Amino acid sequence: MSTQLDRIAIKARFDAKARFTSLAYIITPEFLMETWRMMNRKGASGVDGETTKQFESHLEERTLGIWARMKANRYKAQPVRRVEIPKGNGKTRPLGIPTVEDRLVQRAVARILEAIYEQDFLNISYGFRPGRNPHHALQRLRSTIVTKKVRHIFEADIRGYFNHINHEWLMKMLKQRIADSVILRLVGKWLKAGVMENGVVTRNEEGSPQGGPISPILANIYLHYVLDLWFEKRCKKWFQGEAYLVRFADDYVVCFQYKRDAENFQSYITDRMKKFNLELAEEKTRLILFGRFARERKSLYEEKPETFDFLGFKHVCGVGRKGEFVLIRIPTVKSCRKFLDRVHKWLKTHTHWKRRDQQKQLTSMLQGFYQYFSLYHCQSKLEYIRNEVIQQWIRTLRRRSQRHQLYWCYLKNREWFKLPYPKLIHPNI
Repeated sequence: MSTQLDRIAIKARFDAKARFTSLAYIITPEFLMETWRMMNRKGASGVDGETTKQFESHLEERTLGIWARMKANRYKAQPVRRVEIPKGNGKTRPLGIPTVEDRLVQRAVARILEAIYEQDFLNISYGFRPGRNPHHALQRLRSTIVTKKVRHIFEADIRGYFNHINHEWLMKMLKQRIADSVILRLVGKWLKAGVMENGVVTRNEEGSPQGGPISPILANIYLHYVLDLWFEKRCKKWFQGEAYLVRFADDYVVCFQYKRDAENFQSYITDRMKKFNLELAEEKTRLILFGRFARERKSLYEEKPETFDFLGFKHVCGVGRKGEFVLIRIPTVKSCRKFLDRVHKWLKTHTHWKRRDQQKQLTSMLQGFYQYFSLYHCQSKLEYIRNEVIQQWIRTLRRRSQRHQLYWCYLKNREWFKLPYPKLIHPNI
């Protein structure tokens, strides 16, 4: 099956204008079973209540049934189940959980779309792409700011991006490369399947619910045409100086040499987003002076250079040991608060777990935090996080009994109380 995808990828790479008329034949029972083995099988159930274990217990029979219905054009997409997950600052993000069957078919179609569009996507985008992660985007941004002629940063945020993708525009974009009516029809069914909340199904005229395997690739295709290609092929021609875009999903930063170019771009991008039914969040969109000359220029007015946030890190104009410009990245207040709130919530609901089991879980949580945030200048912030977790744990242990003797002099030498210290994991990012 992978060989067939490789052949499609090769054709897409060497013929940028090719439209693929025959793709659905790839989705066989064998392909579906192969896709199933690649999926995360711990997901929640959809509107039908079926679990992944129930589906897997009759995997061969179910994949044959799906294939037969697709072949007879009798496959129907079920509404997604709406859930709200905490976003921070008291806000929530809506997620749509498809049924297990829909997840499998979506992932199968997503594999086919990825084989084609990975050949088209530009190097400036990093979100939801195989072999790419937030650290690659951070590394690209750092390299751009430190080595290129960057004096201004345009920080932008698209308001409710996934909820405002225009279906008509998205289908037009897909038809640039996809001419297989079966694949197009499947995508159309998922887009219009609707959302079930409190037993009521609401049909969508726009948007692609986050949570389904097909949503990330569709979101990337949309911004590939709306933003990436437009910026690289058209926008850059209008600028007098250098300009660079780094995008991770719907979160992006644009670096400019000249302020006039940045101000013009701010006008261009507003009109561009409006054309495709998108809108920039004004409160999170701004233009700042940033880079190797920012500190010197701001000092004339007795001010400090402004900072910006990207992918959970606060970016700061710093000074190295020899007086040279250094880009400093540290975890944002929001990232730290979100993690500590999660630890607090876990400890509150697992107060009476055995101490060693608590230690094991807290160790796992801290190591996960270190794994993402352990960049060069983050040591002191990570030590602060570790100390906060220890204080939370001590308070939880002491609440077990009013006659506790869990004082620091006692706890500090206990083997069961030790939590890992942060280490530099990503020195080159």
